[in-house]
Amino acid sequence: MSPSGEPQMVDVGEKKVTKRIAIAESRVVLDEAILDRLENDEIHTKKGPVFQTAIIAGIMAAKKTSELIPLCHPLGLDKCDVEIEIDEDRSVRIRCTAAVEGKTGIEMEALTGASIAALTIYDMCKGFSHNIRIVETKLLEKRGGKSDYATP
Repeated sequence: MSPSGEPQMVDVGEKKVTKRIAIAESRVVLDEAILDRLENDEIHTKKGPVFQTAIIAGIMAAKKTSELIPLCHPLGLDKCDVEIEIDEDRSVRIRCTAAVEGKTGIEMEALTGASIAALTIYDMCKGFSHNIRIVETKLLEKRGGKSDYATP
């Protein structure tokens, strides 16, 4: 916050460039009517393959995080991977890993990627059922910079 109380972007000019990695996860619970359409680890809709589309959406979102979150610094990502798997409880687990060599953290990019992938799954499956829940989005791990973090 500025001395007069207005929001401002944090000045990272004096910070050292370090390798930064963050892993975030979102979980989506789909209705049985949707899961019954699962074939070879994919759900096909009129729009196309759900999980493959969600992976692309998550990567695109991570790249645009600074356009979506007002005071985030724009970062040129070195890496962004989105992985999607069905758990034993038949929920969909989305994991987004983002990496950069930079002066500021990468966790917002990983969280944004996981979140948008989850929303894409919702959008593409809502024609089958609206009984879809995005139940969790969380940071699993962050390395580099001032401190490291891992979900307990």
